[in-house]
Amino acid sequence: MDDTQVIASLGTPRRIWTVGPVHGEVERLNLLHQHLAANLTAEDGLVYLGDYLGWGTQVCETVDELLSFRCDFLARPHFKADNLVYLRGAQEEMWQKLLQLQFASDPMSILQWIAARGGETTIRAYGGRLNDGLKAANDGVLSLTRWTGALRQSMRSHDGHTILLGSLMHAATTGPEENKADRLLFVHAGLDPARPLNAQGDYFWWGSPAFDRLSSAYGGFRRVIRGANTQQRGLQVQPFSVSLDGGCGQGGTLICACFAPDGEILQAIEV
Repeated sequence: MDDTQVIASLGTPRRIWTVGPVHGEVERLNLLHQHLAANLTAEDGLVYLGDYLGWGTQVCETVDELLSFRCDFLARPHFKADNLVYLRGAQEEMWQKLLQLQFASDPMSILQWIAARGGETTIRAYGGRLNDGLKAANDGVLSLTRWTGALRQSMRSHDGHTILLGSLMHAATTGPEENKADRLLFVHAGLDPARPLNAQGDYFWWGSPAFDRLSSAYGGFRRVIRGANTQQRGLQVQPFSVSLDGGCGQGGTLICACFAPDGEILQAIEV
């Protein structure tokens, strides 16, 4: 895919509401959506920073809530589909890799790795069992293909899940294309400051230690806003970056911040 297919442009919204990792906690997402429903205007943008799946026990319900709120968002007068962006998080990246596990050189190790990082709840949510997957990985390609095929079929049985999870963006930007100094960049877990935006690859999902030491505007963008932070330190505001990870799904909170076009935080919500 080229950049135009995986990096969304929000244009020049008046405000940008930005949602951190949810991790299958539908009750917190529902509370946040109630607040957003009362405050969003047609001039606003809304960005979800990924990690809708994993860890929490209500994965399918969380995706259903995302889809339901999308319908409400687009049903409002003058609201545009381009103003709403869903980024792919590490959990969604792992899920896509899991659904292709039969092609992996060491599927057993990969499945164990994914399960240990929150993926087991997603497997259960779509009707699978980790032990069955491990057995299938041990039995060989045909058995593993049947196991992942059943997960795919289960996901397809939930209206809209396959479409939503298959159309997630890698990053999102705001502002006029010709002036990056007036633009914001939204990513899931960070990036490698030494690489251009179109060469980030897996750094979008897993971040880079160098991101925490960002001492200048990356690529000329005024600020980089990310969701996942391995230390889950909550709302972290630095001169050139902001992190929004309250540990939702792992005993913490769901964070949403509303940004002005210049990157100033106008409002922060924690539920």
